[in-house]
Amino acid sequence: MTFPPVCRLAPSPTGAQHLGNARTFLIAYWSARSQNAKLILRIEDIDSPRVKPWAMQQAIDDLAWLGIEHDGDPIVQTQRVGHYEAVLQQMLKDDRVYPCVCSRKDIDEAASAPHEHSMSSMDVPHDSHQNIVEDSQSNQPDMFVQAETTIYPGTCANWRAGDAMPPLGSYCLRFRTDPRPMILHDQIVGRVQCDPGIVLGDFPVTRKTGVAAYQLAVVVDDIDAGVTEVVRGDDLVASAFRQRQIYDYLGETPPAYAHVPLVVGDDGRRLAKRHGDTRLSQYRDQGVAPESIVAWAASTTFGHRDDFPQSQVTRDWSLARWHHEMIHQFEWSAVSRQRTIVPHPSVNWFQ
Repeated sequence: MTFPPVCRLAPSPTGAQHLGNARTFLIAYWSARSQNAKLILRIEDIDSPRVKPWAMQQAIDDLAWLGIEHDGDPIVQTQRVGHYEAVLQQMLKDDRVYPCVCSRKDIDEAASAPHEHSMSSMDVPHDSHQNIVEDSQSNQPDMFVQAETTIYPGTCANWRAGDAMPPLGSYCLRFRTDPRPMILHDQIVGRVQCDPGIVLGDFPVTRKTGVAAYQLAVVVDDIDAGVTEVVRGDDLVASAFRQRQIYDYLGETPPAYAHVPLVVGDDGRRLAKRHGDTRLSQYRDQGVAPESIVAWAASTTFGHRDDFPQSQVTRDWSLARWHHEMIHQFEWSAVSRQRTIVPHPSVNWFQ
């Protein structure tokens, strides 16, 4: 049985949405509508200490201002805690997660000291995980995933299902990573190879408060919603491999991924306060037309193509016309692989 495609927008209300978020949301929107896919909106507010009370509604307003329409009511992660807890309990029973009491300092010190234990603690049968492991010699990868942080050295990995749990609040749960090489075929990045035992290690699926962490929550949410395509920034390529490990454990098919090149400042670093105010709400307050933002996103995505319309043609295009044209011509092979630079100050630039 064939199911219709499902795509998603997933803003995090830990702060204001900025130009980089807008470009990714617009690309996700154009892709979804080009497939006649259902497009859901999910508010990723599970990171409660950093969530701002005003940020959820502002993100919804930002999307509407840009002319991005989603289907159905927003899905809010903090209303789905029971779904995550059920999966975590099954993981504990299956000995696929274990409690870890290590602090970041403990991990850094242990990882830098001589040790003989493996960075990844999972002992897997030879015939498992066939849906994520491919012949790494068949094609040359376009990219190798590199370690983002210190890799967890397995200090607490000797815990087994049935052993006593540490006191509540003193531990997170770590997922036992399958250490064998993995391949991801990304719509933009291309063929990506990852050696989980070296660059991922066993990773947290909860915080020490017991709340589900990002890697687990997004997988459970995407499975429940039937998501078939995930569009996000290319700083999250490594996360795709962590999440695919969870998909494999759950026996579910992962979505297709498209990791969009980041929007950066003129110093080449990802957008931040040091690059000035690039909040979408600030552009609204300054009277910048949403058509200007959408035109910028379109030109940085498809402007390298010979058939991209010139400014004298598009200068009178409405928001609806911009979306219609980008949806009509959308294809992943045409999306620019280059990072987008935003000059400072950007308000004057858009005006």
